[in-house]
Amino acid sequence: MYNNFITNKFKKTMIDYKELIKSFTEEDYKAHRVNLHIHTTYSDGAGDFATLVRQADGYKAIAISDHNTIEGYLENPVPANVIPAVEFDVWCGYVFMHLLAYGIDVNSDALKPFLAKSKRETELDIVRIFAKRDIKKLIEAIHASGGIAVIAHPACCWAFSLDRFFKKLKSLGLDGAEVFYPYERHRGIIKFHTVAAVKKAAEKYDLIMTGGTDLHGETL
Repeated sequence: MYNNFITNKFKKTMIDYKELIKSFTEEDYKAHRVNLHIHTTYSDGAGDFATLVRQADGYKAIAISDHNTIEGYLENPVPANVIPAVEFDVWCGYVFMHLLAYGIDVNSDALKPFLAKSKRETELDIVRIFAKRDIKKLIEAIHASGGIAVIAHPACCWAFSLDRFFKKLKSLGLDGAEVFYPYERHRGIIKFHTVAAVKKAAEKYDLIMTGGTDLHGETL
């Protein structure tokens, strides 16, 4: 059983996560072969990290992206189909947004200043919305850790112009946008832009298009 697991220390030398993520198709996300947006009890999810990893046995890939923390990766072995990830709360001008970091080296010192200092910073909306991370420095840190920066559920971002918003983020180093996302629950209610507009902007600015369900439950 243990031979099926690869430590985070060596995964970066074996897998080009950027190219791997670029290879996933819209159908992979819709057919639940790939899910790159999952939360566990390490942040505000209900599912156990190790249990969700076991449930992903038949998936091409998943990414557990807890809010502002990588503790799940530091405390659990993960199989090769699990992409190391984290979801940061950050402001871009007047827009509050979530920034996904994929393929990071979880042992990188570059990310440490941006990680949560308490459990409250991983699970409470009222705490997380006051995040003071500098988005330019955060994206630089994600790149320094070997990862890519992807905006989460952008249709929910309260930006007057999605095009100008994406243009600014691209200039700051943004690599991708979460396009294949179901926009369920409250995300469907507070949606300010259409998925079609998000996809169009992602294509215009040559962004990697990713997807996930923003799972907060106990089963995939």
